[in-house]
Amino acid sequence: MQKLTPLRPAVRLVPALLATLLLSACGTLDGSMHRIAGLITPYRADVLQGNVVTKEQLDALRPGVSREQVRQVLGAPLLTDPFHADRWDYVFTIRRQGVETQRRSLVVFFTGDRMDRLEAPELPTENAFVASISAKPVSTAEVKLSLNPEERAALPPPPPREAAAAAAGPLGAARTYPPLESQ
Repeated sequence: MQKLTPLRPAVRLVPALLATLLLSACGTLDGSMHRIAGLITPYRADVLQGNVVTKEQLDALRPGVSREQVRQVLGAPLLTDPFHADRWDYVFTIRRQGVETQRRSLVVFFTGDRMDRLEAPELPTENAFVASISAKPVSTAEVKLSLNPEERAALPPPPPREAAAAAAGPLGAARTYPPLESQ
């Protein structure tokens, strides 16, 4: 039987040195990983909560309309308090990545079954609201769909129909076919 020889002290230090090197490398990667992670941002979904209320909807309401009419114009209120039955709260928030959070709050007060008054901030028009949440800029320029008489008169006259048909040439290939039935 062979006798096992003890490992030399230098050979025993190799695993300890290797472990120390690997662990010290983690410390240097940590700082650079924070710099890299700062460049990459995760996707965050847009969060819309509540009722969108626009200036046009607010203009449709007048004191004295019923609760049902208010519900038809503004939708169901986000908050109804059993302790304040004569008050409906409409709250709207939108959170989008890279854009400041929008928050609006509208309060409708009732006397009995009729609307008494509104407390509302300055609300955007429907077009302004769509433009504020749209990823692409919404063009406000009107599209011109017709010409006025002066612009029509300035157009060059169209070519005669026969000349236009001759210039266009035949549509498709010219083919001759035998008759379907013998005569």
